[in-house]
Amino acid sequence: MATYAIGDIQGCYDSLRRLLDQCAFDPVHDSLWLVGDLVNRGPQSLETLRLIKSLGPAALTVLGNHDLYLLMVAEGGAKFRGKDDTLQPILDAGDCGELLDWLRRQPLCHTEGDYCLVHAGLLPQWTASRARKLAREVEAELQGPGYSEFVMNLWGSEPAAWSDKLKGWPRLRVIVNAMTRMRFCTPDGVMELKTKGELANAPPGHLPWFAVPNRKSAGSILVTGHWSALGLQITPNLLALDSGCLWGGHLTALRLEDRRVFQVDCSPLEARRPKR
Repeated sequence: MATYAIGDIQGCYDSLRRLLDQCAFDPVHDSLWLVGDLVNRGPQSLETLRLIKSLGPAALTVLGNHDLYLLMVAEGGAKFRGKDDTLQPILDAGDCGELLDWLRRQPLCHTEGDYCLVHAGLLPQWTASRARKLAREVEAELQGPGYSEFVMNLWGSEPAAWSDKLKGWPRLRVIVNAMTRMRFCTPDGVMELKTKGELANAPPGHLPWFAVPNRKSAGSILVTGHWSALGLQITPNLLALDSGCLWGGHLTALRLEDRRVFQVDCSPLEARRPKR
């Protein structure tokens, strides 16, 4: 038995199939941990969703910002942002409703033993255990009768910081933004959600979320994606797995039991013009 954690797929279905073959993944005995962003911008988001769903309990995925964007678009909570979006085949598919219902029932954050699987990161005030409890608040809305209203109120970058006093949509929005969009924040946890790219691009007074001194999740092993410009990072307490497949890089799997790395090059038909 082995557990393979895999970086952002974003509709790169052919690369995913080749990576699973390289790992000799067996859904009867092995498990997949997916860091989210299963869909969008790559050419085969529909096929990717169908494959992951078909694996049943052998595949565990957390939600990424592109996955939530798909749910928002489907409910009218967001409009397509432009030609980079490749979600229309999902929305046109006969099994669209079934796929989206499955997607919205996936966790925002998963903890197991010393590991915490989350798409982007955790604010410095949160332990992994606290983050899991906060994620449940979001999951209850995604899976509950108020789902449509929730996704209609999900869009936006404010508030930029966490407070235990937050309630309602602002509270849920901060949780979602931290776990699916954050790269940089201040030492006291104020997020800056516009800046992308290399670590050197950090806005004044901001740090990569994982470099904040004394962050409360430092005792856990964070398994993340989201940050293609960061590249593959393997440290004692951070496994950052987005190696930029969509942008002509690699799709990466890490076997958690021994930290062996498996990689495939992005298929030529899947690669987009590099950007961050």
